[in-house]
Amino acid sequence: MIDRIYNLAEEFWLDEEGIGVVEIILILVVLIGLVVIFQAQIEAVVTEAFERIMGDAGTIID
Repeated sequence: MIDRIYNLAEEFWLDEEGIGVVEIILILVVLIGLVVIFQAQIEAVVTEAFERIMGDAGTIID
C-alpha cells in the first residue's frame, strides 16, 4: 500500500504536463470579463479602502 502511494506521488511529481497557453488565455479572458462586469463595485471598494487608509493615517501621525 505504501509503495502504491509512493509510486502515485512520484508519477504526480514527474508529470510534466502543465497548464497550456490556451488555458491561461481562457483564465485571463474570464478574469477580464469579471472585472468589466463588476467594474463599478470594484471601484467603490477600492475608493472606500483608500479613503479609510487616508483618514486613519491622519490619526496615526497626530
